[in-house]
Parts: sequence; structure tokens; C-alpha cells
Amino acid sequence: MANSTNTVTVEQTGSPIRRPEAQRATLIGLGLNKLGRRSTLEDTPAVRGMIYKVRHLVRVVEA
Repeated sequence: MANSTNTVTVEQTGSPIRRPEAQRATLIGLGLNKLGRRSTLEDTPAVRGMIYKVRHLVRVVEA
């Protein structure tokens, strides 16, 4: 089993306005809903998949 202490921080850089509902829901699932907001999450394949789905709206922040 992988080490669960690994985290990834994402920052919202794009607006969900005029985006599909699925992308809006993914941002909310990542804990983001306003530009510039950051969220630190456990680094799992599911979270990485969510980041990939909205990669044009977020950026991964290096610690």
C-alpha cells in the first residue's frame, strides 16, 4: 500500500463560467470554487484523475 502522507496542492486559475457541469462539479470535488483558491489533497490516483479532467482550470503548486 502506498504512503498516505503524500499530498498535492492545486490552485484554481480558470473560471468555471461557460464550462460543462461535470467540470464545475470536479472543481467543487477538489475543494475549489473561486479563482486563486488553493486546496491540499491526498495524492491518490482518483485525485490525479480529477486534476487531469480540469487541467486547463487549475495548476499544481510545488511545496
